[in-house]
Amino acid sequence: MIVYNVTVTIEENIEDQWVKWMKEEHIPEVMATGYFKENKMFRLISHLKEGEGLTYVVQYFAESKGILNQYITKAAPVLQQKAADKFGEKALAFRSLMEQID
Repeated sequence: MIVYNVTVTIEENIEDQWVKWMKEEHIPEVMATGYFKENKMFRLISHLKEGEGLTYVVQYFAESKGILNQYITKAAPVLQQKAADKFGEKALAFRSLMEQID
């Protein structure tokens, strides 16, 4: 299993709007691409410093690196652009890949 890990730091004043958008629009759109089997969303609760924003992590689970690479090349650019258009610099993301070890 390959995990596509998206870490997003958001400004506190958009938290409710961003979380609602993630749950109701963005995550369902990502899952509708068919590249992922499941997803999980977390809010970082340690190492928070006032004024530095809030950090969330969304993990999407793909069966293989090949499938994930298809998502990255075919679907991700459009979905990432939609997020950038909606939130701009108020929500900054970085992405990493992890491999599950059984």
